Amino acid sequence: MTTPDATRAEALDDTLSPLSLKRVGIDTYRENVAYLHRECDLYRAEGFQALSKVEIRANGQRILASLNVVDDAAIVDCQQLGLSEDAFEALGLAEGHPVSVSQAEPPASIPALHRKLAGERLSREDFRHIIRDIAELRYSKIELSAFVIGCDRGELDREEVFYLSDAMSRVGRRLDWHEHPVVDKHCIGGIPGNRTSMLVVPIVAAHGLLCPKTSSRAITSPSGTADTMEVLANVDLPFDVLGDIVRTHRGCLAWGGTSELSPADDVLISVERPLSLDSPGQMVASILSKKVAAGSTHLLLDIPVGPHAKVRSMPEARQLRRLFEFVAGCMGLTLDVVITDGSQPVGRGIGPVLEARDAMRVLTHHAEAPMDLRLKALRLAGRMLEFDPDVRGGAGFGMARDILDDGRAAEKMRAIIEAQGAKPFDPENPPLAPHRFEVLATADGVVTGIDNIKLARIARLAGAPKAAGAGVELFRCIGDPVTTGQPLYRVHAAYRNELTFAHQSTERESGIAIGHADEIIRLNVEF
Repeated sequence: MTTPDATRAEALDDTLSPLSLKRVGIDTYRENVAYLHRECDLYRAEGFQALSKVEIRANGQRILASLNVVDDAAIVDCQQLGLSEDAFEALGLAEGHPVSVSQAEPPASIPALHRKLAGERLSREDFRHIIRDIAELRYSKIELSAFVIGCDRGELDREEVFYLSDAMSRVGRRLDWHEHPVVDKHCIGGIPGNRTSMLVVPIVAAHGLLCPKTSSRAITSPSGTADTMEVLANVDLPFDVLGDIVRTHRGCLAWGGTSELSPADDVLISVERPLSLDSPGQMVASILSKKVAAGSTHLLLDIPVGPHAKVRSMPEARQLRRLFEFVAGCMGLTLDVVITDGSQPVGRGIGPVLEARDAMRVLTHHAEAPMDLRLKALRLAGRMLEFDPDVRGGAGFGMARDILDDGRAAEKMRAIIEAQGAKPFDPENPPLAPHRFEVLATADGVVTGIDNIKLARIARLAGAPKAAGAGVELFRCIGDPVTTGQPLYRVHAAYRNELTFAHQSTERESGIAIGHADEIIRLNVEF
């Protein structure tokens, strides 16, 4: 059926010459943006307004984009339509190709969005319609922001969280590995250096369980698992290649951005990141939708708790665990949740290269391997091995330790790295950023606390994760004795201005508290 808008667009196409496509080199981060000159005949004929949604068509292809109106012919002239990097890639045509532009119809789910903003409870169908429109990029950044804020803390009940998670998992690719179990692990984040996946995946895969680990890049942290793995191997892999690697080696460590799994989640993250929002409902939906879409049947979830973690208290952790368990049960996903110590960073490195060095040192039994990273990875891997019906409960830790100690995990990791496309990396001489300074203790005593948020911010100010060799190299942990003038940590930066920013931040506050041993807060966590 032809709509009035489509008929009008066809009539305009008959009277106005198509515009010539131009690539405008602007990164708009997960948003399609189009650029029209204010004096363009089409601009006046269509009555376009800045920030309105337009539909761009050519060669049977169509994309939706937010319109920016320009007065500078150096950006686009009156015969051109400019597209941002994201939009140009999505349309997939060469510069100069003729394109047609028309007003886009408003997303059909906008009334449901308005009802959510008014405080109403939405139905399963409402969420499906909203998520479909979001995945198809029908929402502007303003509308996306409204949805994210409308679903923020306390605004979704647990059934709505399930509806949101289920809707997100059903848009895009949904995998079936044709075997059982398919295992995965995930940490909700907030703990610098917590790079256990780099150890857990090769241990579990060496045992024989299928573990297709697609990970994220850093959102607000100094490194995500994909950023750290990218130091060692290619993580941006076509899906068919990724599938072959998983079937051959029983595991992978790759970026999930090219797999089209729960694509609405990637769009929502593009708004959540600048807003610094990470509500419980959206966190649950983001994590579980990706795991279910990836074909996982069993998931181990790590919830770190600490005074400077995402989750600050045990009651909050238990409440979040119950929400995860409810939604996972509704989605048919077997879930094991562990609440872990998030009072300080895990390992010694914060930043891609430093974290990769930590992981490889544990795998190769280096004398300076961080024991806290080794122990936590073994405990997580042990719990995952117990997803295997042939493994007796409680036996997983010993099996994981044997796989790590006898070299099978290192061998499996080398095989995965080679299959993904190995990059040169020497753990003894890693490519660290060239500029550095040390932060020194200002008093005698013991380390009584470490501010995860502060150290993560310092690492980001130093350039991580964009500069892979930037970050923070930690020398002391909670409980360690220190004397005045002793180094607490070293900051690595790629550029002098970033070194200056990081140094100014450490001068305001180092992020490490020094006092008496009886001031240390002990957390009653599972491990």
